[in-house]
Order: sequence, then C-alpha cells, then structure tokens
Amino acid sequence: MHSTIDAASVVAFHDRQLRNPDWPIFDDAQSGAWTWIAANHRYNGLLWREEDRARRLDVPPTEIAAGKRLIDRYNQKRNDAVEALDERLLREFERISRRPGARLSSETAGAMIDRLSILALKIHHMRAQARRHEAGSDHMHACACKLERLAAQREDLMSCLDKLLAEARAGQAFFKVYRQFKLYDDPSLNPWLYGKTQAADKAAAQRHQ
Repeated sequence: MHSTIDAASVVAFHDRQLRNPDWPIFDDAQSGAWTWIAANHRYNGLLWREEDRARRLDVPPTEIAAGKRLIDRYNQKRNDAVEALDERLLREFERISRRPGARLSSETAGAMIDRLSILALKIHHMRAQARRHEAGSDHMHACACKLERLAAQREDLMSCLDKLLAEARAGQAFFKVYRQFKLYDDPSLNPWLYGKTQAADKAAAQRHQ
C-alpha cells in the first residue's frame, strides 16, 4: 500500500498545528510517516521562535550564545526528521519497479515538505503582520502583498511535491538520501573547535615536561 501523503494533506496539517496555541512546545502524537512530518514542522517552529529571540538587544551575550547553540540543535533535529521521512517513503517505493529512463530528482520529497513547513510559518506570521493595525496601513499593505506571493509560492511547491510523489509511485522518478554533513557542528571537522583542543593538549603536554 502506497503512502497517502499528498501536498494538500501536508499543508492542512502544517496550518492546523500553527493554530494550536500549545504548539510547538507540545505536539500531538502521530504515526507512520506523519511522525516525521510532525517532528520536522515542530523543530521548524522552535527554530523560528529561537531565531526571533536571538535578535534581541536587551539581553547579555551569554543568553544569545545559549540561543545559538539551541538553534544548532533544533536545526539538526529538523534535518534528522527530513532524512527519516525520506527513508520511510523510499522503503515504500522499493516495492515499485523503476521504469527505464526514470528521472532522478535533485530534491527529495522530505526536503519539499520541509520547505512547505517553512512556508506555512512565513504565511502564518505574515498574515498576522497584514492585520497589525497599529503598524499602519502602509505596513499592512506591504505585508498583504508579500502574503500573496508566499501563497503563490506554496501552491507551486505543492504541485511539484504531488508530481514527484505521483511519478515515484509510478516508477517514473526517484530520489536519494545523501545525508546532511554539518561541518561546523563536528568538533573533529571545525578548525575553530579542534584547533583549540589541539592547542590545549599541546599546552598541557608542555606543562608536564
């Protein structure tokens, strides 16, 4: 049985979560592929909130630094959810015979759903700005124009997702999971992290000579 995931159901889920006042702190339990769609959307919501908080100018630098580390953690969780979703979908597509000449999509279904999640957040917050009367009519009009463009962008992306899923289910297209390698998060790959460790080890060795 193929996945019942389609763009309309994904967008409806994203918007429904955004209307929940307890989200993204608390989230309803999901099953199957929706577990990872929900996780991805939740971490995008947490990222959005923390990115806003990181722009504050009335808090000490230590609080901003702590927020930055939280952003890195949420971003990793977000990417993990995208890859888990892609793996789940690909397991379903394994039962489908790939047709000769099937095209390789450079973007995975999970990556498209991640982009739809971000667009849902942008639309939600831009809609609020378009209704913020105290900001003035010029602000509201500018935000309303941006809202129209975001809505059009989401419609286009929904069509692309549905096309990819339909073609994958027909064996006409496929995608791969390449993994996200975050060099800046890995102490063995970021020279600003491993360099300091090496310097500290060298200094300690010299002290014991």
